[in-house]
Amino acid sequence: MLIDRHGRKINYLRLAVTDRCNLRCFYCMPEEGIDWLSRQELMSYEEMLQISSVLVGMGVEKIRITGGEPFVRKDFMPFLTDLSKLNGLQQLTLTTNGVLTAPFVPELKKIGVSSVNLSLDTLDRQRFLDITRRDELPSVLGTLEALLKYDIEVKINAVVMEGRNTEDILPLVELTRDLPVSVRFIEEMPFNGGSHQASLSWDHVQILEAIKYKHAAIQKLPDPLYSTSYNYQIPGYKGTVGIIAAYTRSFCGTCNRIRLTPQGDLKTCLYGNSVLNVKDLMRADTTLNGLETALREAVSKKEANGWEAEKNVVGLPILNASMATIGG
Repeated sequence: MLIDRHGRKINYLRLAVTDRCNLRCFYCMPEEGIDWLSRQELMSYEEMLQISSVLVGMGVEKIRITGGEPFVRKDFMPFLTDLSKLNGLQQLTLTTNGVLTAPFVPELKKIGVSSVNLSLDTLDRQRFLDITRRDELPSVLGTLEALLKYDIEVKINAVVMEGRNTEDILPLVELTRDLPVSVRFIEEMPFNGGSHQASLSWDHVQILEAIKYKHAAIQKLPDPLYSTSYNYQIPGYKGTVGIIAAYTRSFCGTCNRIRLTPQGDLKTCLYGNSVLNVKDLMRADTTLNGLETALREAVSKKEANGWEAEKNVVGLPILNASMATIGG
């Protein structure tokens, strides 16, 4: 098993398959995009499958595929199908912006993808265009409809941004009245590639107060083990509401996650430096025992929380990076 120095079992991998994205959300990257990785810099699907197999053998039970946007990478579905067949993998999930996803939903169901996180910051078409710089809201809503049709668990992720979409909080909450979805509001993080100055005034406390102003009867639900969100439900509503303290980082103490970036950097915390490059190790023909030893040593040094990880950053401030390059 992978155990960190705080005695936490690490059983969840977030694997970013690409840094590229077909949206240009202002809170993630500049309008012109970022300096995309070359094909040689990326891990190949074979390398991703190999390291995933090693990690599953070391106790990883859940893999979430992220990006960038996973569906912009060529031949993504055959890779996902191969990944779903790993012996010992108990849960395969993914995060997507939903622009290209709808046609693949039947196949996602067939291979056993159990849950999809759908990025959706607003239900207003103009605000969607303003935030993402692309007029793709109908495509995203089509993906939501398809996921519900095929009975795949849906978590809608909405980043709350002052002056941009705070008026969308209540309309998004209303989705949970008739739909069995979890709408999760996320504190804005400053991982935007230096594109703007993030406003952090809308923290998890203020987000909840805004919801309570309309729904005073909202009830706190028990939070599952390792949950990153504080979870709630309005009486009589089918779905639930979650609030993720992504910048406040109040959930870090129970962290069971590691991340792999598209270029193979292992990150034990979103807010910290890379601690190991597994792509380089594999391309150097490192033995299985050598790879496992390197992974155990890296994970054993995982910091207690995001604040400690940020304090220990060496080199350029990690907060200047784009979320697309570190795995959303």
